[in-house]
Amino acid sequence: MRVFLCEFVTAGGLRGEPLPASLAREGRMMRDAMLVDLRDIPGVSVATTVDDRLPAPDGVDARPIAAGDDPWTLWRAMAAAADIAWIVAPETDGALFSLATLCADAGALVLGPTPSAIALTTSKRETARRLAEARIATPETYPLGALPKGLAGPFVSKPDDGAGCDDTRLWEERPFALPGDHVVQPYVHGVAASLTVLGVGGGARLLAANRQHVTLDDGAFAFEGLAVGALSDADGELAELADAVAAAIPGLEGLFGIDVVLTPDGPVVIEVNPRMTTAYVGLRRSLGLNPLRLLPPFADGSVAAPERTLAVEVRP
Repeated sequence: MRVFLCEFVTAGGLRGEPLPASLAREGRMMRDAMLVDLRDIPGVSVATTVDDRLPAPDGVDARPIAAGDDPWTLWRAMAAAADIAWIVAPETDGALFSLATLCADAGALVLGPTPSAIALTTSKRETARRLAEARIATPETYPLGALPKGLAGPFVSKPDDGAGCDDTRLWEERPFALPGDHVVQPYVHGVAASLTVLGVGGGARLLAANRQHVTLDDGAFAFEGLAVGALSDADGELAELADAVAAAIPGLEGLFGIDVVLTPDGPVVIEVNPRMTTAYVGLRRSLGLNPLRLLPPFADGSVAAPERTLAVEVRP
């Protein structure tokens, strides 16, 4: 079985522009964790590409992406030569949607949400609308011009197709002006958390509930890491939420994430990440097993997700 592994940043997705050290570091952590788990599966060979400004990973077919190269052309060829494509990319500017579509059109089985699920969850507004229709707690999401005049702050602004904390800001009062692609939500007070979820056949299994480390500096939010598996779900409320989100958004297959805020009234969904998140770096240690063993087509029924997880700190 041949697997095309593509972690967007390390695989050359940013070869035509400066490569921020923080993005490269986080991308390498993700890619290397994925490689460790793939090497654990008998009969699997791995192919990938690598931005030639970064060291190539050992033990895999890693083809360099140099200045002037078109990574998308090579990615299409490598996906066509593979049985499976395992991809990670930001939703921003349609990168994840385009990569998932490219791999599927090339004939590879994509491990992860479908292009239609990616398209919906890439938009914060569309995600909020779908969750609200399913009666799942989520903040109202508005373009600035539609923000009700009587609504009191504080507010959070972010790009509608943003990833993580990129350009996410807190406002005590109504923002005066924002870029046209930004949306505004009422700020939700509580504990920042995320859920690592396995979607299979329209259902969902909560693998880990994670405590996020998010800081606020001069109004700007920043993601500083997370403690994978650190939160308990003794009453099953978070597992029920994960299943409800998967039912509300068809196509959330494979591993995906849900960002939530835990409040006294229950969890509130902030956004759905239609891809693996940084939590994957600590997932194997938290579960005590290779997560790929739970994921079709690698699952053979010989292992099951544990009822309890260990807390594992991940700092990008």
